[in-house]
Amino acid sequence: MKLIFVRHADPDYSIDSLTPTGWKEAEALRDRIAKIPANGYYVSPLGRARDTAKTCLEPLGIEAEIKPWLREFNIDVKKPNTPDDTDGDCVWDWMPIDWKERPNFFLEDKWFLEPELVACNVKEEHEKVIKGLDDFLSEKGYVREGLQYKAVRPNHDTYIFFCHFGLECVLIAHLINTSPMILWHGMCSAPSGVSILNTEERMEGIASWRMSEFGDISHLYAKGMEPSFHARFCECFTDDTIH
Repeated sequence: MKLIFVRHADPDYSIDSLTPTGWKEAEALRDRIAKIPANGYYVSPLGRARDTAKTCLEPLGIEAEIKPWLREFNIDVKKPNTPDDTDGDCVWDWMPIDWKERPNFFLEDKWFLEPELVACNVKEEHEKVIKGLDDFLSEKGYVREGLQYKAVRPNHDTYIFFCHFGLECVLIAHLINTSPMILWHGMCSAPSGVSILNTEERMEGIASWRMSEFGDISHLYAKGMEPSFHARFCECFTDDTIH
């Protein structure tokens, strides 16, 4: 089985849609998606993901199915080095100095046990998301057992999900058995980036997941487009880009 996670194109968060650049990115992505035979298409309920999916699929006469568990994983967390006059900040954006010194954050089964995350029920929200994914995979023939999947009905199906950076890191981390903190802070999927995971059944009936691409934007380069900066931070502190 193949799972393809597509981050929405360049977002205009103020209207939960796309920027003018984002619409162009979605059009470039459309040409790529059209060449991928898929057995199903799914989308986050949020506008920026739905607009991306519609741009890609409408010319094909296809409409993606909305899955609530594909919504962005944007739980607000009160973190160190956050000004006192704010209510909190996104769970998947920490200053390096505030997370790299905590061993729990590197562990798949303990990252959500840090006090700030316990305070806002991150573990419970995380369980809802991975249950959505595992229930989906179970329906398609792959049942989670411990750290692997039982290949009840092994297949070569392909499924495409239009969603969000923070959320796809949660899903991918679950599939490859690591902490999402590693992916949130160590990987970059620019807007319209494509990530691909495949099952590997090296022993009959037991499947593991391997990621072959993360945040690939070759469809933008094919159109002579540079990636949007909505994904990362400045290379040097004095740069005229976001910190």
